[in-house]
Amino acid sequence: MVRLPGGEFLMGTDDAEGHRTDGEGPVRTVRLSPFHIDTHAVSNARFAEFVDATGHVTEAEHIGWSYVFAGFLPAALRRGAPRPPRTPWWCGVTGARWDRPEGTGSTWEGRENHPVVHISWNDAAAYCAWAGKRLPTEAEWEYAARGGLEQKRYPWGDELDPDGTFRCNIWRGTFPTKNTAADGYRGTAPVDAFEANGFGLYNTSGNVWEWCADWWTTAHPTGTVTDPLGPGNGPGKVIRGGSHLCHVSYCNRYRVAARTANPPDGGSGHTGFRCARDVDTTPTAPG
Repeated sequence: MVRLPGGEFLMGTDDAEGHRTDGEGPVRTVRLSPFHIDTHAVSNARFAEFVDATGHVTEAEHIGWSYVFAGFLPAALRRGAPRPPRTPWWCGVTGARWDRPEGTGSTWEGRENHPVVHISWNDAAAYCAWAGKRLPTEAEWEYAARGGLEQKRYPWGDELDPDGTFRCNIWRGTFPTKNTAADGYRGTAPVDAFEANGFGLYNTSGNVWEWCADWWTTAHPTGTVTDPLGPGNGPGKVIRGGSHLCHVSYCNRYRVAARTANPPDGGSGHTGFRCARDVDTTPTAPG
């Protein structure tokens, strides 16, 4: 983890590339207390330690299936798999779960250092409790993801591929039919792939969506707010950062201010998380 000092920052965006209906704006001043946050998403190997220690059964395991991107599946599995009408590139795959990312017969072997996926908000919260941590608030997540830059489109600046250098794992090519994998990855990348931002955080744009603590809302308070926690309830929990399936033609939510939400019991093959922790402010007893 890295300790961040907090303070005031400008949250959200009024960028013309933003999704107004997602509540990315207006830009507002947020004041944060210091906090710790993971430098990268929780990996398969680390989540396996949690499962071994606690016997935790993920919600995808309880339900018996999860969504997998169709392009990762053999034709036999794709045929007949249920697909959401608005996003038919997702297949509901029986047996898909964190340790079988593409369903029965698949494995995370060789992806030990990739982010764990098929994780619900409830699974992520259970992991955090075991680790003595918590999920970051949405404000903490955005502050950390910005890496000290103010109102930039990405954690490294305003240009997606500065000097032709790839800085994140997103869909390259024509979505959803052809991914050139020019950035090196068709699916997930290692949790510490690409260059870290100014705060030392990896992959806050692309790779996998990351759960935040907050319930979803598009109504933001006016004026400066301190350590906002979001509303008391809502239609889903906030996810941030975009994923390896994001493309400018469809999603374009790998921008640092972009946001969306999922039900807290839902997961998919491109959703993971990282943890945060409060700074211990207990005074040290004199020696």
